[in-house]
Amino acid sequence: MTDLNKSALNEMDGITPPEITSANAIDKIKKLRRTIPTAQELITNILNQDKVALSRAITLIESTNPEHLEKANEVIQACIPYANKSIRIGITGVPGVGKSTFIEAFGSYLTSIGKKVAVLAVDPSSSISGGSILGDKTRMEELVKDPNAYIRPSASGNSLGGVARKTRESIILCEACGFDTIIVETVGVGQSETAVHSMVDFFLLLNLAGAGDELQGIKRGIMEMADAIVINKADGDNIKRARIAKLDVNRALHLFPTKASGWTPTAHLCSAIEKNGIESIWKMIEEYLFLTTNNSFFDKNRNDQAQHWMMETINEQIQSKFYQNPEIISQLEIQKLLVNSNKISPFKAAQNLLDLYFKK
Repeated sequence: MTDLNKSALNEMDGITPPEITSANAIDKIKKLRRTIPTAQELITNILNQDKVALSRAITLIESTNPEHLEKANEVIQACIPYANKSIRIGITGVPGVGKSTFIEAFGSYLTSIGKKVAVLAVDPSSSISGGSILGDKTRMEELVKDPNAYIRPSASGNSLGGVARKTRESIILCEACGFDTIIVETVGVGQSETAVHSMVDFFLLLNLAGAGDELQGIKRGIMEMADAIVINKADGDNIKRARIAKLDVNRALHLFPTKASGWTPTAHLCSAIEKNGIESIWKMIEEYLFLTTNNSFFDKNRNDQAQHWMMETINEQIQSKFYQNPEIISQLEIQKLLVNSNKISPFKAAQNLLDLYFKK
């Protein structure tokens, strides 16, 4: 018969904690974990360029808890006067184009010339499980260790095209925390590009040589939004193909209508892994800033974007409150059944629900 005292099913006493771990140190760690900073503490620390406070505030922004939302709004409102003092750059491209490698090389160059860089990298998450990879900090090994850089991966979830719902507010907090260059990375090609384009000053499209004509239809809409196109991975045996691709892209760009900014987009070569072409890309962005600042487009574009996001927030809040309304919740399934049984049209069902919500 098995001796239960020696069985793996019998719980043992465990290992005695080492003597070097003082009770005082343990108490401090526990206290730190329990401490929840007030909105005012977060505001003060963010303005003192504390990255930990910045991360905690962005976590509040991304929360769906109503109490967190109220606290986040207080922090954002207090930070607004200290924001809007940066250049916001959106970076997109098809998966595999080397966005993370480019951003690390680009961000490292910017910090080397005295810039403070915040990267808001929207991370892919599964539409089935909801799980997120959150691998940007792993891929940007050098930049994440740079004291003048901050990388914040956010799970895309079910939001529009993979763009984190609160990226716009996160930009404001990063600016208030002293970051003068904000980079917003998108997950790939899709509707997310439209959303990112509406929150940045300069929109950069990374491309590959010899990607094939099958992508041209997808890229056309994005190329129209782009302020510059960078042919990445222009190194090794790929240099000749990259040069040909640059010529092809420049020809295509001449066919697009003139931009409201007065800027003419061009194609550039880059090898992010060899760090070639990075400096010239930044010089080009500086030229864009000089042009758009002097012709007043920069400020006008920022104002238009702010109004756009105000309207988007109204639409989002109305939709959220509509579906959370108890009467709507109870009637929604009934209206769906009526539509499925062809007793009423989808339009009539929608009107019934709207009338109920607005009590007409």
